[in-house]
Amino acid sequence: MLVAKDFGDDFLWGVATAATQIEGAANTYGRGASIWDTFSKRNGKTKGGRTPEIACDFYHRYAADIALVKTLGFKVFRFSISWSRILPLGKGVINPEGIQFYHHVIDECLRQDIVPYVTLYHWDLPEALAKNGGWMAFSINADFNAFVSLCAKTYGDKVKNWIVINEPFGFTSLGYMLGIHAPGESGVTNFFAAAKHTAIAQADGGRILRAEIPNASIGTTFSCSEIIPYTQSASDLLASKRVDCLMNRLFIEPTLGMGFPTAGWDVLEKFAVSHSLWRYTERMTFDFDYIGLQNYFPLVIKYNAFIPVIQAWEVKAKNRKKPHTSMGWEINADSFYHIIKQFAAYPKVKNIMITENGAAFKDKLVAGHVHDEERIAYFKLYLAAVLKAKNEGVNITGYMAWTLMDNFEWAEGYDARFGLVYTDFKTQERTIKDSGLWWQQFLTK
Repeated sequence: MLVAKDFGDDFLWGVATAATQIEGAANTYGRGASIWDTFSKRNGKTKGGRTPEIACDFYHRYAADIALVKTLGFKVFRFSISWSRILPLGKGVINPEGIQFYHHVIDECLRQDIVPYVTLYHWDLPEALAKNGGWMAFSINADFNAFVSLCAKTYGDKVKNWIVINEPFGFTSLGYMLGIHAPGESGVTNFFAAAKHTAIAQADGGRILRAEIPNASIGTTFSCSEIIPYTQSASDLLASKRVDCLMNRLFIEPTLGMGFPTAGWDVLEKFAVSHSLWRYTERMTFDFDYIGLQNYFPLVIKYNAFIPVIQAWEVKAKNRKKPHTSMGWEINADSFYHIIKQFAAYPKVKNIMITENGAAFKDKLVAGHVHDEERIAYFKLYLAAVLKAKNEGVNITGYMAWTLMDNFEWAEGYDARFGLVYTDFKTQERTIKDSGLWWQQFLTK
């Protein structure tokens, strides 16, 4: 039977969250609007028209929620700082109430012997900066650096573990190419501009933290998926390579000093030339102490000439009759193992942390209990994959489950429940699910 001790005494176990998804208090205490406040109010952009205005009300309940982290047996609490809570306009005037709130959260973590891992950017750009182009505008880099510097100087004496950016491909593709996430921009040109500035910000942020905080442990996180060709035909294989370039290689390789992965795909070559990316190779490079990997599903890819640019199409798990979550995401722990090995194969990646992994199912609260056996089975499979990679020599130093409690799941609104704790969004009552109780036993044996 798998137990936490199998991973070693120094292995870090935690839960991950994000400000927009849990905090609430969106229009109070001096906080400015974020792109998700604006986007979620646009008709049809989130399921049921739901917004993060209240979310899990973590702003008022943080002490009890951090106590839940401890009750479940975790040692690490990952949360993010809302940029617009401390800088309502994204720059300039500082909001003292916002600054104080994160002091309270950090102090409460330390008081309860929980290690805070702080994410600087988890998708919630201030709306005021979006009006100036957001991540598409070159000015974003100066604004982001000022934000990072403020956070480092304000909290660096108490927080030693940092994550610069959460899933750069996720928010640039969904928010600036496909338009299905905030701020709702679309088009390849917008995407490539956002990708360039994000790659620069990722490394700039690392350098600022290194300069400001002695003995800091600095990472950044990447969403990743094993890309599997539907057939072994030349067209499916090439389509899979293109998707892999975008989803898995586009941001890690610049960080490692390799530049963008342009070889073999004319679209990326044109992007590199048009943006003079050779000038930024050094600036996009930073030696992170650890690389965070966030995995939820593999992608099975088939060539499709009618899809612009990428000419690839996902063959859904349900159409292949594969087990999947309520989000339609394939459950495949072998794929998780393979993508860990893929990232570990980069010589300059010296330490990997799993900074998100979890599953949404249609949880129901019945007589005060949530019996989520599917989620328990999921974690058992995926943790076994982590241990397999670790036993084969991959330097994996921690795992963070997504997520502590059911929350605002971006465009899915409140329909997708990933939590180890059930949230009643009408009463804000928390109920530990069976999966949370399973983690409690797993971590204390």
